[in-house]
Amino acid sequence: MSHTNHAKDLVRMANQIAVHFATYPHEEAVTETATHIRKFWDPRMRAGLFAHVQSGGEADLHEVARGAVGLLQAR
Repeated sequence: MSHTNHAKDLVRMANQIAVHFATYPHEEAVTETATHIRKFWDPRMRAGLFAHVQSGGEADLHEVARGAVGLLQAR
């Protein structure tokens, strides 16, 4: 799988999680999305998502997913 396809898959999955929690109050949705990613994603998956965001791919993410990435990177 190419790096681009892998990043697209990670973004798609992060956005699906974010949409699931999007009906929660915003801060809770961000926290729950971050918790899910931290608990269930392999460290390499998280690193791939972070690299995608750092390379300018932040706009690809749902606003809740963007917040979750920020929360995870702050830890």
